[in-house]
Amino acid sequence: MYSRVALAMVAFAANSVLCRLALQQQHIDPISFSGLRIVGGAVMLGLMLLGSRPRRYPELSWVNASLLSAYAFAFSVAYVAIDTGTGALLLFGTVQLIMTAWGLCKGEKMTVLKATGVAMAVAGIGILLFPTARAPSPSAALLMVISGAAWAAYCITGKKVRHATAATAGNFLMAAPFAALLMLLNRHDAHAESAGILLALTSGAITSALAYVVWYSVLPGLSSTMASAVQLSVPCLAVLGGVMFMGETLDLHIIVSAVIILAGIGLISGAEKSRSP
Repeated sequence: MYSRVALAMVAFAANSVLCRLALQQQHIDPISFSGLRIVGGAVMLGLMLLGSRPRRYPELSWVNASLLSAYAFAFSVAYVAIDTGTGALLLFGTVQLIMTAWGLCKGEKMTVLKATGVAMAVAGIGILLFPTARAPSPSAALLMVISGAAWAAYCITGKKVRHATAATAGNFLMAAPFAALLMLLNRHDAHAESAGILLALTSGAITSALAYVVWYSVLPGLSSTMASAVQLSVPCLAVLGGVMFMGETLDLHIIVSAVIILAGIGLISGAEKSRSP
């Protein structure tokens, strides 16, 4: 299972890099990016269901489709109005807080070892992102918090999913008409170069749709605390992706933060394994 968790985290980080390439370099506007991302994911997952044997049909959920839409559009709109470090802190801080609180409310035990792991992972994120964090505008900060809350809820509801592909396909297919409507309403402010369209479709079809299927397949086997903690590795992996593919500098604080984050996640995993029957 943990190999699939690692695969999902790498895909999420790749998604972050694609988003940065598309939006920070202004190849496409945020509404068009998110709209094409959702539509691309819907097409990919629809084709997967059509080719599945035995034939499966999408599992439709207005709640999950709404959460997916809220996450994607709020994130993209906020992304162009907030610096990367601050945005990631708000997004993943919100996810961590909500999912950990939900787990505690549902009876998950917070042992000393697990609490130490969470603290280490959060500290690692702070070391990684605080140097670049800047005070955001209230509206951009609110949008990023909304995005994080929607994603946390999307992950929580995903723990009850029985068939990851059918559920994820249903979410994207139901979100696609809303995405198309928003793109239509935004048509006068839209701009999209070929590079931006390609990045959005790649993000939607591969590092979103396929990655979310993998993520939904492992969520039922993870506690809420563990599911939120492993996602703290995404900003670090995204930074490393920038170093590998965008020529960014590998600083000592990146290495230190990566070690601390991974050590914290390892402690949480060890704490949960020690409590398993």
